[in-house]
Amino acid sequence: MPPDISLFTLTLLCLAALAAGWIDAVVGGGGLLLLPALLVGLPHTPAAFVLGTNKSTAIVGTSAAAVTYVRKAPIDFGIALRIGAAALAGSLTGAFFAAGINSAVLRPLIMAVLLGVLAFVLFRPAFGTAPAPSGPVTRRRVLAAILVAGLGIGFYDGLIGPGTGAFLVIALAALLHMDLVTSSATAKVINVCTNIGALTMFAIQGTVLWQLGALLALFNLVGGTVGARMALKRGAGFVRGVLVIVVVALLCKLVYDQWLAA
Repeated sequence: MPPDISLFTLTLLCLAALAAGWIDAVVGGGGLLLLPALLVGLPHTPAAFVLGTNKSTAIVGTSAAAVTYVRKAPIDFGIALRIGAAALAGSLTGAFFAAGINSAVLRPLIMAVLLGVLAFVLFRPAFGTAPAPSGPVTRRRVLAAILVAGLGIGFYDGLIGPGTGAFLVIALAALLHMDLVTSSATAKVINVCTNIGALTMFAIQGTVLWQLGALLALFNLVGGTVGARMALKRGAGFVRGVLVIVVVALLCKLVYDQWLAA
């Protein structure tokens, strides 16, 4: 546990982990909330430790959401596990290179990701509400999904992380013509693999604040479980407004911090 962390900051991080678990389970992208919150709450902590701690938290909520989805949503485990294996390899590689990232570089990268996700959500109002078009799943599409959703997004998840769940949902719906619930469920299985790969590398490098991560993981677990159940019952459309508000608020905060750092 960081020695200089205040009770107020710890409470806010716990709430961020709770909300991140919920958002991640419903529509993906919980890291867009938790990782910037960790960067803001732990300004003097090296970026590698922030990334490692984020992964130790996210893997718990993502796993809980995956279990909930697997019980009730249709998943092609053959496809999911093939993409997941590639994603694990990609995240291991990304996490290896993450050790060289510092906060000065990480903050602008996250701002760029936040802007990209915000633009996508605003200009694609049907995202989260309308199913993707149906179509045959060819070998070429599966290979493309393995390369893009597996190796590509897996590498990104290990290197940086925020938005991985949302990117997976979008990629699976576009490449494999999955409906939103199926792509969300499949994305959770793949996301568990990326988290395992990245966390393994961070643990080997000794860049995880385990006590803080364990505490935040409890809140992330609750959020992930509740979010998955709500997604299965109500769909993900109602999350759009919340996600937009959260992303805008985090962007404003990160821009302000970047301005102060400059």
